[in-house]
Amino acid sequence: MSYKGDFINGRFVKVEKHDGEFKDISPADLSDLVMTVPFRHDHVDEAVVSAKKAYRKWAHTPIENRKEYLLRLKELFMSHEAEIAKAIARDTGKPLWDSTTEAKALASKIDITVNFSSKLIQEEVIPQALPQVDGVIRHKSRGVMAVVGPFNFPAHLPNGHIIPALYAGNTVVFKPSEQTPYVGQLYAELFEKAQFPDGVFNMVQGDGESGRRLISHENVDGILFTGSYEVGLKIKQETMTHYWKILALEMGGKNSTVVWDDADMDKAIYETLTGAYLSSGQRCSGTSRVFVHKKIADNFIERFYQSAKKLTIGHWSENPFMGPLINAAAVEKYIRFQEIANRENCESMMR
Repeated sequence: MSYKGDFINGRFVKVEKHDGEFKDISPADLSDLVMTVPFRHDHVDEAVVSAKKAYRKWAHTPIENRKEYLLRLKELFMSHEAEIAKAIARDTGKPLWDSTTEAKALASKIDITVNFSSKLIQEEVIPQALPQVDGVIRHKSRGVMAVVGPFNFPAHLPNGHIIPALYAGNTVVFKPSEQTPYVGQLYAELFEKAQFPDGVFNMVQGDGESGRRLISHENVDGILFTGSYEVGLKIKQETMTHYWKILALEMGGKNSTVVWDDADMDKAIYETLTGAYLSSGQRCSGTSRVFVHKKIADNFIERFYQSAKKLTIGHWSENPFMGPLINAAAVEKYIRFQEIANRENCESMMR
């Protein structure tokens, strides 16, 4: 994959004098250098200015016309499904079957948005809102949306923010995760092929400072973020005085499975395994603890243990159940929590 640059005002702009760079190395094979990505912090400003300039015309574009652009993009998502899936697999290490599921979800999001969201943003008449006076509710777009994407679903989760934002008449500046720039670039390429008006969609690669500049920019009207609790909290603190900005922060959780004594044991084992280990457990919706009724606890633990031992781990091209953790920092965190568990005399099931 060759580096093309940031996507600003309808075209790819290569970084000449950079503020830094990072290497996109596949976690599935540390010898697989996907591409080297230079970045410039002032490209964030250029992208926001581009989105701001395009906003008014896009907001006044009839919704049926905006729909046509999205349906054109949907066709590109579908025709490039295999390429998208491979990019996701290579960037994240997720097996190809898992990445393909994510790639398929891109077109589905457009279907859901245009089929079910139209009524939510159409003009609504309120009969007799006042005596002998009908009321009218008109929904207005917000402005420039900053979309900050995660590494675990680098296409699906940003897409889940971007498509509704565009359909509602907003413009977008998208910053992909530093772990998945290949996916971010490919996603922008499809917008280029769909020929959206210049500035309606922009994509900027970068580091944490790039993200900070984006979310704190005075011309950004909303922040749509998926990622860690720590980063989400920083975003909230950084924008505390930016009263005009809307925030949608989707962050990690501490999710539980409860297994009662009358549960279907086969289903309970299956759901707990997939909840805990899909995407190598790197999901905000992942199962991180299980509460089991004491009557069935021993049976559940043994069956869970035996089933978990059969799960395969490997390179994405071999289609295992799961791939590696995303990077060395994630591995170190995993080991650190193991050490905490050992210090606190927790019994290790999986060994």
